[in-house]
Amino acid sequence: MKKAVTIGIVVLLMAAAIVFWWRHYFVFGEGVKAGDLNYLVRKGYIFKTWEGKLIQTGFKTPTPGAIQSNEFDFSITNDSLARVLERASGKFVELRYKEYIAPLPWRGMSKYVVIEILEIKDSEQEQQTLIPYQAI
Repeated sequence: MKKAVTIGIVVLLMAAAIVFWWRHYFVFGEGVKAGDLNYLVRKGYIFKTWEGKLIQTGFKTPTPGAIQSNEFDFSITNDSLARVLERASGKFVELRYKEYIAPLPWRGMSKYVVIEILEIKDSEQEQQTLIPYQAI
């Protein structure tokens, strides 16, 4: 009887470890997102993590002729990547990310974790709204 209980406990612990690994460390997806960087902040009570938001525009809406924006919330674990993005607020950025099934407190609040910055350039919206100053 003791042997059966011991085997049962070991099997349950192994199953729990596999489920934990699958939910928190298995890379569910990888991809690239592009848009205007809205903000990037370092926050948290115990684990200070980098959290950001990317605004993607131009997606279709149910209303004909309307445009909606899509927000992409992400976390960054690499401090050097975060320092570069910190100075790019309001600019157009292209980011490579990994998607996990569930977040971990020390990895960030989002299930999307940025692993690489592909491009940073001035926002197209910003370029269109700039009016050259002419002295009269």
